[in-house]
This record gives sequence, structure tokens and C-alpha cells, in this order.
Amino acid sequence: MMEIKSIEKPDERRDFPRGHLEVVNMSGLVFGKATFEPGWRWSESVRDIAGTELCEVHHNGYVVDGRMRIRMKDGAEQEVGPGDVFVVAPGHDAWVVGDEPCIALDFSGNIGGYAKAD
Repeated sequence: MMEIKSIEKPDERRDFPRGHLEVVNMSGLVFGKATFEPGWRWSESVRDIAGTELCEVHHNGYVVDGRMRIRMKDGAEQEVGPGDVFVVAPGHDAWVVGDEPCIALDFSGNIGGYAKAD
């Protein structure tokens, strides 16, 4: 089996305040490319769509451009930037740092439910 798709022609695009997510659905993989504009913050841009206090999506990702700060429910914080590979458990807030968009790729499979109203 071989399956190839281009993120330039996503299966779905989800727009939310100050950003958007492009999703490609494949056999055994849901892949997402997220673009977060300066001023984006999960708790301000996606919380009402998700209907939860914090982001409850598990992320396995890679930052292409820009910077993002992530705060876990327990208060732990870290910043990710270009070239960083990250794993973030459910129960977090995140926001763009600086005045450049943050572009991140997500291979978690759970990204299929991100910024999608139930």
C-alpha cells in the first residue's frame, strides 16, 4: 500500500480567530498543518469552538516557523521554535510569542478533532 497527498490540497481547512488548520486524512494518519498568527492564543481563539477550558488534544509536532509558548494545567511552561519536535499532553494553553506567525506540523492523529465543534 502506498498513499501520497499534498498538504497544499488539504482534505479540510478549519479557520478560527487568528489562525487556521489544514488537515490531510490518510490511512493510519491524520496530518495537520497549523498556522497561528501573532496574537493567537488557544484560550481566546479556540476554547469556545472546543468547549473545554484547556486544549484537550494530544500533540506530536514539529515547528517550522515562529515561536509558541505552552503552559500545562499544572503551571509548567516551555517555549518551542523552529526545528523543535514536541509532544504535549492534553490539558494545556498555548500562545504565539513575538510578531511572526507560528507554523507547526502535527502528526498526532488526534489533530482531526482540533478546532472542530462537536
